[in-house]
Amino acid sequence: MRFVVALVAFFLISAAAFAQHKHGAKGPNGGPMEDVAGVHAEMVSAGNSITFNVFDEGNKPIKTVGFSGSALVTTGGERETVQLTTIGEALKGDVKKPMAKCSSVTLLIKTDKNKSGQARFSK
Repeated sequence: MRFVVALVAFFLISAAAFAQHKHGAKGPNGGPMEDVAGVHAEMVSAGNSITFNVFDEGNKPIKTVGFSGSALVTTGGERETVQLTTIGEALKGDVKKPMAKCSSVTLLIKTDKNKSGQARFSK
């Protein structure tokens, strides 16, 4: 009986954690969203601009004062590192040329609480 109760508890806890955020889910602004360093980051790109909107566990925007980050943009054999600046509730940077559909982006982020991590996005 204990085994059944433990098994049911495991699945309930796992389902609740999985429901919080799904890998590769779309964010509030339509971009891909990933968990990184205790926050949710949503990548949005337009033209030469790349923006990472930052949200808490409840998907509410977080001020990025004290955050730092960079992004490695890879398109085919070309790689570019972009330093990100904090703007309100986002980290933003500019790439030399607009990102292609086949681009991948690796975000390196450090929060104001000194938590750091990386996440990979595909455009």
